[in-house]
Formats: sequence, structure tokens, C-alpha cells
Amino acid sequence: MAWMILLLAGVCEVGWAVGMKYTEHFTRPWPTLGTVAAMIASVLLLEHAARTLPLGTSYAVWTGIGAIGTVLFGIVLFGEPASLPRLICLGLIVLGIVGLRVIPAQ
Repeated sequence: MAWMILLLAGVCEVGWAVGMKYTEHFTRPWPTLGTVAAMIASVLLLEHAARTLPLGTSYAVWTGIGAIGTVLFGIVLFGEPASLPRLICLGLIVLGIVGLRVIPAQ
């Protein structure tokens, strides 16, 4: 269950990172409200997951999900480059997250 909560925390992190692009320097009320809500939810869910999972693993997976999701949304929504080196680097982040999930903490 902690891994599912951590996944949701990462999704919320992507939500606030992408949401910031729509706030226009936090001058638009609804995008700002959604972004701040996603920020709060993300941190609270991370804290909940870290009660069970190792803190370092939780934080690394949370930031990894956030990084991967934010880059992918940047490519799809904002026309950011999808160069091969960039995609390889994203693949390495995915590999790291999978490794932290599969290899048990000692």
C-alpha cells in the first residue's frame, strides 16, 4: 500500500510542476489553487509513504516520478525537445526507480 501512496504522491508532484506553468506567476486563481493543492497533497502523501518505506528510497522514487512525468508532459504539452540523449536519461531514471523498488533495503 505504501508504494501505491508513493506513486500517487509522485503523480501529485507532476501535477503541481506542470500546474505552475498555467498559473502565470501565481496570478491566475484557479490554476494557482490547483497547483497549491497538488503541492500539499504531494508532500502529505510522501510523508505517509515514508512512515513505512525507507526515507531515502521514498524521496528518490518521489522525485524520480516527478522528474519523469514533468519531462514527458513538457514534451507533449509544451513542445519541449524529445532528443535521444534526453530520453535515454529518462530511461536511466526509470531504471533507478525500478531498482529501488525491486532490490530490498538492507
